[in-house]
Amino acid sequence: MSVKKFIAPQLALLLILSAIWLAGIDNVVVQKGLHQDNLHKYLQVQRRVIDNYFGETSIDILFEKSIHGILKVVKTGGQDITGTPIDTTMDFSVRNLRDSYNRYEEAYLYVANNFPETDMGKVVESSIREMLKTLDPHSVYIEARESELIQEQFAGKFQGIGIQFNIIQDTITVITPISGGPSDQLGIMSGDRIVAIDDTNAVGYNNEDVISRLRGEKGTTVDVRIMRPRNPNPINFTITRDDIPITTIDTHYMIDEKTGYIKVNRFAATTHEEFLVSAEDLKNQGMERLILDLRNNPGGYLSQAIAMAEEFFPRGTKIVSTKSRHTRFNSEVHSRKNGALKDIPVITLVNEGSASASEIVSGAIQDHDRGLVVGRRTFGKGLVQQQYELIDNSNIRVTISRYYTPSGRLIQKPFEDGGEYFAYELEHTSSNTTVEATDFKDIIPDSLKFKTAAGRDVFGGGGIVPDIIVQEDTTASPYLFNFMLINRVDFDFVRDYLDSKGEDFRANWEDRYQEYRTDFSWSGTDEERFISMMKNEGMVMSDDVARPTVENNTLILSKENFDELKWMNYARMKAELARQVWGSEYFYPVINDYLNTELREAINLWDEAEKLAVFVQSQAEARRN
Repeated sequence: MSVKKFIAPQLALLLILSAIWLAGIDNVVVQKGLHQDNLHKYLQVQRRVIDNYFGETSIDILFEKSIHGILKVVKTGGQDITGTPIDTTMDFSVRNLRDSYNRYEEAYLYVANNFPETDMGKVVESSIREMLKTLDPHSVYIEARESELIQEQFAGKFQGIGIQFNIIQDTITVITPISGGPSDQLGIMSGDRIVAIDDTNAVGYNNEDVISRLRGEKGTTVDVRIMRPRNPNPINFTITRDDIPITTIDTHYMIDEKTGYIKVNRFAATTHEEFLVSAEDLKNQGMERLILDLRNNPGGYLSQAIAMAEEFFPRGTKIVSTKSRHTRFNSEVHSRKNGALKDIPVITLVNEGSASASEIVSGAIQDHDRGLVVGRRTFGKGLVQQQYELIDNSNIRVTISRYYTPSGRLIQKPFEDGGEYFAYELEHTSSNTTVEATDFKDIIPDSLKFKTAAGRDVFGGGGIVPDIIVQEDTTASPYLFNFMLINRVDFDFVRDYLDSKGEDFRANWEDRYQEYRTDFSWSGTDEERFISMMKNEGMVMSDDVARPTVENNTLILSKENFDELKWMNYARMKAELARQVWGSEYFYPVINDYLNTELREAINLWDEAEKLAVFVQSQAEARRN
């Protein structure tokens, strides 16, 4: 071997060790001993945060919070810890990563030596969680098993109650129920807060706690107590765990001779492929225009959202951009092809359950004036996370950048102290079902006003503000409807109905689904059976009440109230019957026929969509001239 070949690797190693020493982390990498893996894991997290977090970070704060995390686990039994490495009145100033690591190591070993019953793995996990809380609501620690379960939601079959959730201000908040799953069938909604699980207070749970309590084998049950916005009374559900659907297109069908409808429940590994198959089928049926339903779609794979968005644009169209303090995470994504639907008019439906990838698609459609966005303001999750595996196969998810729509709007709503709040609220006080977003222009700061490609006004401040805002339908009291869903009366009624009348029903309707949608109705005998089942669950009819009330899981209402509200229940049962006979895809056309205000409004907005297309064309011609 030549001297040069021998010396070169040694010199390279010497340079690396010198760089490490100069960086102040020499004794970090040579840590030895029984607790090496735990301390290595702590170091991994601090390095990943400092090297990758999109915003400014403070090593002093990270170290301070890690010590507070230790004390969340250690039971001192009243022992005086003043002057010890876990004294929270100490000076938390640290000079660099090496200093932080050395001082944490002292605290860690102090606990290990003085409180030998302590689970030191839990100590480090608690320190990691407290550090990440200083960043943003979506930078989180993920247990190894929890990471596997999350991957299952997007790539395989899993069992549980079927919700997408976030921990917001220590409270489990439902982003959306997974379409067709047990929670969706019971009527659990986006925005619901789960405050108790099996009679145990769930406030303060972390992601691992939630998943371990709510996941379980098919057929087992779990009790949850929910607080719903604008409802002062808690709602109790008993949920039977089941297989969670893994397809991401709930349904696609022709609303009329020209209008196709596709409902996408999340963005998983197969979404783009499923979407293209659905769109092609609708085009074969004569589709000339499309309603894309992204309501209650919590997002998922960015690559799938970009692939879907591309189908609506010509090659070279900007879809989304990301920005960070680290230039390597800055990017712009443009469509790489001419989309299969680039010439088909589109209306996109969104609501408060539409998040992340859904907001990227709807934001691109709106900013390029490609079609109308209709519904309610979206969730406002516009942070890009990178997942980093740790030494024990657990992970941390660190926000590395922020999403921006093509016009420059930040999708993420502002966050502070772990909470997330829009920069301004949109109070829909009009008696009209719909209002244009521009009606709110005067209350929106100039810094949050943006222009689309054709010069229309669109607004930032968090989420995607639709072009046409559809007021949530609160005209009908939800008491009778919610009482039925909570007690699963609709599901049980349909199951019993099919047990007794299934053969006759299938003989009459199984080959006539479209006629079923328009012609089927419940008989007087069916209504009597429904009332009987509701009474068995605690519904009481009394002429002494003016409006429905719920007391101790008992619904009290008058016969007049019941007759006024029952149509909602019968519509839901008709849709449930379709689900149990034809499959989940056939549930949605029926429910849309009766209980879908946003869709009904969208169907009447094609003239507005045409006006937008004409305006865009005129602006393009003016620029050419």
